[in-house]
Amino acid sequence: MTIADRKNASSGVNEVGAPRGVLKRSESPNGSFHHSRLAPPASIAALVQHIWTVRWRMDAGESHVAQTLPYPTVHVVVEDGMTQVHGVHHGRFSRKLQGTGAAIGIKFRAGGFRPFLGRSVSTLRDRAVPLESVLGASVCAFTHALSIPDVTDTEAVAAIEKFLLQHWPDHDPDVDRAASIVAAIESDRTILRVEDLVARYELTKRSLQRFFEQYVGIGPKWVINRFRMHEAIDRLNHREPVDWAAFALELGYFDQAHFNRDFKALIGCTPKRYVVDSQSLASS
Repeated sequence: MTIADRKNASSGVNEVGAPRGVLKRSESPNGSFHHSRLAPPASIAALVQHIWTVRWRMDAGESHVAQTLPYPTVHVVVEDGMTQVHGVHHGRFSRKLQGTGAAIGIKFRAGGFRPFLGRSVSTLRDRAVPLESVLGASVCAFTHALSIPDVTDTEAVAAIEKFLLQHWPDHDPDVDRAASIVAAIESDRTILRVEDLVARYELTKRSLQRFFEQYVGIGPKWVINRFRMHEAIDRLNHREPVDWAAFALELGYFDQAHFNRDFKALIGCTPKRYVVDSQSLASS
């Protein structure tokens, strides 16, 4: 059992389900790598989806490349003595881990960071900004509390809860509205077009677009495409036999060629090559 595993086992916090959108899953590298996703305390759950930690200790000369298709959400991340706010990221996210390190993050619900920010979440798109620029100088003590090398998951969650409650914004009913619509897109495979949302929520296309820019940080069409691509990655990661033409239609594409084009533009290779590369990583 690694040091990170012992910390999590003794933390007394509850882990939530496995993430989606993880690219090319492979065996853990030599050394240790631990990723936990922790349920938030009830006091902050109205705005926070979950809290996550990543700890790694790579052997000399070893590295681990983590790649994901990010969710349409804002994250606050503490790493290397800094705390930054990461807006919605358009493309795939790639990070090479070497040596020893740790990161602790807060994943906000869709729309959940808007009351803290006080302006359109789209202003953070594809950007990372210091949390101090949003919440002020008190961030320094918060960063220090989470940067202690031996901080446990329980201590991290408690520090996050305390800090967020100190800055807790007034209730905004549109947060629940944004989170509900995004959750429906993620779970309902019949939502394939913006028009499906317009009909369901009785909004005009333009008002829906403005609402998503304000609260989610990116447009509804992008969110639909991202969750359908998450579904595609999830199925490919499980290496199930795929009828590619039928699969593309099921995801809402006009034909297989359009799906292949979008997949390659986002992931960097065709779906078939992705499967081959994933199998090679798993067997290496």
